[in-house]
Amino acid sequence: MTAGFRATDRSLVRVSGPEAREFLQGLVSNDVRGLDVGPVYAALLSPQGKYLFDFLLIPDGEGVLLDVKADRAAALLQRLGMYRLRAKVTIGPDPRVVVVGEGAPPDGAFPDPRDPRLGWRAYPDDAERFLAGLDALDPAAHEARRVALAVPETGIELRPDDSYILEMGFERLHGVDFRKGCYVGQEVTARMKHKTELRKGLVAVRVEGEAPPGTEILAGGKPAGTLFSVADGHGLAHLRFDRAEGELSAGTARVFRDEGRDGG
Repeated sequence: MTAGFRATDRSLVRVSGPEAREFLQGLVSNDVRGLDVGPVYAALLSPQGKYLFDFLLIPDGEGVLLDVKADRAAALLQRLGMYRLRAKVTIGPDPRVVVVGEGAPPDGAFPDPRDPRLGWRAYPDDAERFLAGLDALDPAAHEARRVALAVPETGIELRPDDSYILEMGFERLHGVDFRKGCYVGQEVTARMKHKTELRKGLVAVRVEGEAPPGTEILAGGKPAGTLFSVADGHGLAHLRFDRAEGELSAGTARVFRDEGRDGG
């Protein structure tokens, strides 16, 4: 079965022109040359190495589409414009819609580069006609799959000017390349990779009970982290590794680390 839905919480930004890929290569965390093969997952960081935006880069003729959270699209356009300077690129919104699906990918669809189990994405010119050829996919079911696969979401686990992408699993999700050369925030990211051991990070948990996203997690009464997305008893939490053992609590809920899902 091939099923999908229109992702109304996503928008498209298009970077085009003879220097489009070169321009993006100097900014984002992953190697843009991967677009020769297919889509690329990447982040745009602050000069201090903190997360600002994440997106899927999609080859689109002589341009590149950036599939980004809708409420971050305007800020991304502004940020890219700040870096444009004399680069021979055009940056602007793209009117096409984002379709997320599972099952056999239809013509023109791309596999999700973060994890193939997340399904595929498509950017049709005629969304109604495209969707008419698909079965309906429940967005809540796809969200539960995201949580089960320990994939962070923009604005929930991934917090602008706060998160570090290595703590958020970007290496596991193929969102960072350590050999590509310089990009904004590269020095801090490389130092975290090669010179320090991560003491905190995104981990998969099991949750018994109810707790809203953002609830503080305690271990023996001491702060141990924060609980974020929860679906079908699975959750994602940002935890201190030295305290992420045994039974934890988030409000009235009980939380247990689920190490079998940490690596997908």
